[in-house]
Amino acid sequence: MKYPLSISQRPLSLARNSLTTPLRTSTRLVRTAPPQPSPLPLRTSSALRASRSVRLPITLNLTSRTMSNWPKITKENPLGLDDPTLLVQNGVINGKKVDAEDGKTFNVEDPATGKVIGTCPEMTLSDTRRAIQVAHDTFKTFRTTTPAQRQQWLANFHRLVEDNVKDIARLIVWENGKSWTDAMAEATYAASFLSWFAGEALRSNGTTIPCSLPGTRNFTVKQPVGVCALLVPWNFPAAMIARKIGPVLATGCTAVIKVPSETPYTNLAIMELAQRAGVPDGVLNVVTCEANLQDIGKELTTNPLIKKVSFTGSTRVGKILAANASGTLKKMSLELGGNAPLIVFEDADLDTAVAGTIASKFRGSGQTCVCANRIYVHDSIYDKFANALADKVKQFKVGPGFDEGVTHGPLIHMRQADKVQEHVDDAVSKGAKILVGGKRGERTAYFPTVLADVSTECLLNGEETFGPLAALIRFKTEEEVIALANNSEVGLAGYFFSQDSDRIWRVAEALEVGMVGANTGAISQAVIPFGGIKESGYGKEGAHEGTEEYMVTKLITLGSRIKK
Repeated sequence: MKYPLSISQRPLSLARNSLTTPLRTSTRLVRTAPPQPSPLPLRTSSALRASRSVRLPITLNLTSRTMSNWPKITKENPLGLDDPTLLVQNGVINGKKVDAEDGKTFNVEDPATGKVIGTCPEMTLSDTRRAIQVAHDTFKTFRTTTPAQRQQWLANFHRLVEDNVKDIARLIVWENGKSWTDAMAEATYAASFLSWFAGEALRSNGTTIPCSLPGTRNFTVKQPVGVCALLVPWNFPAAMIARKIGPVLATGCTAVIKVPSETPYTNLAIMELAQRAGVPDGVLNVVTCEANLQDIGKELTTNPLIKKVSFTGSTRVGKILAANASGTLKKMSLELGGNAPLIVFEDADLDTAVAGTIASKFRGSGQTCVCANRIYVHDSIYDKFANALADKVKQFKVGPGFDEGVTHGPLIHMRQADKVQEHVDDAVSKGAKILVGGKRGERTAYFPTVLADVSTECLLNGEETFGPLAALIRFKTEEEVIALANNSEVGLAGYFFSQDSDRIWRVAEALEVGMVGANTGAISQAVIPFGGIKESGYGKEGAHEGTEEYMVTKLITLGSRIKK
C-alpha cells in the first residue's frame, strides 16, 4: 500500500566512503575490516534483492540543502539509503515479508519534522499467533544446529551490519531523531553485540560434578530455553534488537520480535541482514503494530508456546508483563526504568567529572535508561562544577539529526518534551536556577538544560526525566549523599567521581544499583552484564550472563551396571 507525502530532497555533499576507511563516532575511532569470504551461502544476490518487495510510499517535494550528512534522496530511494532494499515496510513471518491480516497499516514519522516517512502493518492477534507457531515449529530443528553453525551465521551477520553501518545510522536518524554522530555510534555498538555472541555460541559449556554415590557420575548440559518473545524499545533501535537476538541465535532458540512503532525500520533492516547472513527462515519473526500493542503484548506474555520473555521499557509496563507471564512461569529478563544518581565528590578531578556527566546525562538527548537523573555535587566545588558543566552544554547544537554540527536531535515524542518542561518548571518553582537551556525548540526538540540549586523535593528526584535535563543538587557528607542516592525504588545504574581509592571501593559497594561507573559516565558495552536491581528489573543482557538467560541447565546422572 502506498502512502503519499512529501519529503525535501537533501543532497549528500560528501562522496560515499568505503567502509574500509575509519568511521568517527562520538566515543572512539572504529576501523571496519573488508568483507571476508564465507563458507556459507549469503543471500545477497542482486536477483534476491530484486525479489524482495520494498514499498516506496513517497512523492517528493524536492528542495536543495548542502548539509554533508543528509542522505541523497530520490523518488525511488525516499530515505537516501546506499542499499534501498534495506527499507522494509512489512512484518516477517517464516522468512517472508507479510502484511497485516486485515491490511491495516500505521504511519512512521520523522520526529524532527512530524512528516510521515512510510508505513508498517498493523498486525493482529492472529498474525502474532501465526508467528509464534512458526517459531515453535522451527525451534524443533534449529535447536539441533551445531554451535559452529550458529557462530558462523552470527559472524556473517556481524560483517553485514558493519558493511551497512551508514544505512543503519540513516534509519536511526530518520525515525528516532538522533544526531548523525550518535546514530553512527549506536550502529557500531549494535554490531559489537553480534560479534560478542558469535563467540558465545561456542561457549555453552556444561559441568561435571563429583557424586556421593559409588559408580555414579553427574554432569550438566546447557540447552536452549525455546521460543522467546523479544519486546524492543525505541531509544536504541539497532543496539537493543542486536543485544536480544544475539543470544537467541547463539543458543539455538527462536523468537517472535515485537518492534516499536516509532522505530520499526531500523529493526527490520537488521532482520533483513540476518536473512542475508543465512539465518534460517522461521528463526526470527517480526510483528509490527501500534494500536494493537496491548493485545499483542499480552499474547506474547501468556501464550504457552513462549518460554522466555525479554523486555526493555518502563517499570510500569514491566510489572504488567511480569504479571501476565506468571501464569505460565516464563523465564524473564526485564531491563526497566532508572533514576540514576551521579555523585561528584570534593576530591574528584573536575575535567573528568564534567566529561563523565556529559557522557552519562546527554547521550541520546537524555533518552537512555542509564542516564544520570539526579546529580549530587559536593558543596565545596559546587559552583565551580556547575559553571564548567554549563559552559560545555552551551556549546551543544540542537536540530535535525542530519544537519551539520548538530550534537543533539529532537526527542521522540511531544510527551517527552512535555515531561522535561514539567520537571524544569517544577524545579524552578522550588528555587532552582536555569544556568543554560530550560526551553523548548521546534516540535519535540528541547534544549539541553543545566539547573542549579535544585531541591531534593522536586519531581525529578522520584521520576525519571528521560530528557536532556541535568539537575545539580548540593551535598556535604558522604553518608548524606549515599542515603540520597539510594532513596529510590529503582536501581539500574549509578555513577560517582573521586580520586580516593578507599572511597571508590566504599561507595561502589554502597550504591544500591546493578551497575556502577566510577570516574566514568560510559558503562555500556557488549561484554558487560547489563541489568539492575529493585524495580529496575531482573536478569542480565550482554556478557556471558546474557547468554545464560536463554539457556536451561539440565542435570544428567549416569549410573553403572550392577556387577553380579
